[in-house]
Amino acid sequence: MQTNEARTVAKSIYWSVVRLLDNHFLIAATDDGLIYLQYQAEDTERGGVDAEAWSELTKWAKHRFPAYSWMENKAALEPYVQQLEEYLRGSRKTFTLPLDLRGTEFQQSVWRVLKEIPHGETVSYTQMAQKLDKASAVRAVGTAIGANPVLIVVPCHRVVGKDGALTGYRGGLVNKEKLLGLEKVGL
Repeated sequence: MQTNEARTVAKSIYWSVVRLLDNHFLIAATDDGLIYLQYQAEDTERGGVDAEAWSELTKWAKHRFPAYSWMENKAALEPYVQQLEEYLRGSRKTFTLPLDLRGTEFQQSVWRVLKEIPHGETVSYTQMAQKLDKASAVRAVGTAIGANPVLIVVPCHRVVGKDGALTGYRGGLVNKEKLLGLEKVGL
């Protein structure tokens, strides 16, 4: 005999470490879309998971996906990995994969504007603030850009200093420079 109580559907975060070209990434998604993409150090003794990157992911997800269970599942992430690999090889300029981004309303607005920056182009933090009608909030915009959980796909690497200098990137300035170079070659 069944009760009328609604059954709780278990929700999962699927994660894996993937190597694409010369890069290692920690990647995670839910059934609704990609939630996290971060560069990580070379394979480590912990089965290929960089302890610092793993700690950052789990701390971040604990607040945004508290009722989710964790499941290492490379197969579930294959569509995301495929598009990322195509981008890194220079054969993809835009991503069509679903995203499940969680953040404040302000962060969400910044991430939407980031996704509008065309492949191969850069904008300054000041220009980002102006696009958001928040010209006096350049630092807040920079903080929201730094909180972007999905590097590359939400292209925060396309934001540079007012003078065009490469500034802050959670994935490291060397990787930011590589991504911008990759996009310039692909034009």
